[in-house]
Amino acid sequence: MLLEWCLELNGDFSSTVSLVIQIIWIILFLLLITGLNQKIQLKLWILDIRMKLNTIQSILEEDKNKVRNILRNLGVDVPEAVLSRVLEFFTIEPVEIEPTDIIKRMDHLLRTTETSVRRIIEASIPNLGRYERSLIESSMSIIAALNIVYKVIRHYLITGERENNFILIMQLVYSMPQLMKIVQTYHEALESFTQGRPIGDGAGPLVVYNILEKSHVKSRRVVDDTSVIEAYYKDRRIILIKAEGPGSNVGHPGAVLSKVIEELKGGVDLVITIDAALKLEGEETGSIAEGVGAAIGDPGPEKIAIERATSKYNIPLRALVIKMDLKEAITTMKKEIYEACERTLLHIEKILEENTSPNSTVIIAGIGNTMGIPG
Repeated sequence: MLLEWCLELNGDFSSTVSLVIQIIWIILFLLLITGLNQKIQLKLWILDIRMKLNTIQSILEEDKNKVRNILRNLGVDVPEAVLSRVLEFFTIEPVEIEPTDIIKRMDHLLRTTETSVRRIIEASIPNLGRYERSLIESSMSIIAALNIVYKVIRHYLITGERENNFILIMQLVYSMPQLMKIVQTYHEALESFTQGRPIGDGAGPLVVYNILEKSHVKSRRVVDDTSVIEAYYKDRRIILIKAEGPGSNVGHPGAVLSKVIEELKGGVDLVITIDAALKLEGEETGSIAEGVGAAIGDPGPEKIAIERATSKYNIPLRALVIKMDLKEAITTMKKEIYEACERTLLHIEKILEENTSPNSTVIIAGIGNTMGIPG
């Protein structure tokens, strides 16, 4: 009797499992045939993107409020008017289909952009010092970058949702982790810029400042927001070039270096450029690499000025880079980068010994943002 009941129960259970499996297969079949599975996945992706977009918007508003408060404290009655002008300011790239003089045209547009933004801020805060103004300019540039990221993500989200573009939404959702990392990096960078702390990108100027501290200075001048200091170091005549500090400033090292070479009529034995460089994953922060060329990350005008001047007079062009990631480059300088700047002096001394003789003339340019670094 018990055996018969167990067999009957087992049969009922098997029938139930079989029925459930059949129902599941029918549901899956219907989902595949009607495309509902993709529509459900699309809605889930859109929901995920919207949540992250709301987070970006909150970060953007928080940073805007921080800069608004700074402007109010500096005496600006309507900070929103200044902020909105700078955030929506844009530069149209020069025509590339006709490459003749494209570098000259690009340099003109970049300098006009820089001057225009500076005048907007000066008009709103006329009594602001150069140091404070530079920090405001850089802080607004960070918010402008965040604003662009937010608007572009929102644009592709709305477009993909309106057109039910599965591929566009899929690309966006898989890009969001990297985009969120970039947003968080700029958000953290704002604190460094509002407080005037040295950042990782200041590695090049810091190396030049360290050389300056150990040298016998002969003369000092400022050309185009860029410091040019003539000194003697390791029995060599060294011309040090860096953005004028300690404000948030990158200067125009390429144009100034070219001008200095022309002033010396090509009488330069060696040019060394030092800059921060983005490291690959797995590389150590603060690692130093040596090479040939102009170590400068600009759109083109500054770099080509260095290349043209050195090639015109057949001057050896050497480069040193200090490795770091994007976050380390635009946030407060880490200990590893500071120590790397000190170690870079040993590399410079070795290059000088191998490539020049005593009484040679050498130009050393520290490329990067000189915020918090005097000289």
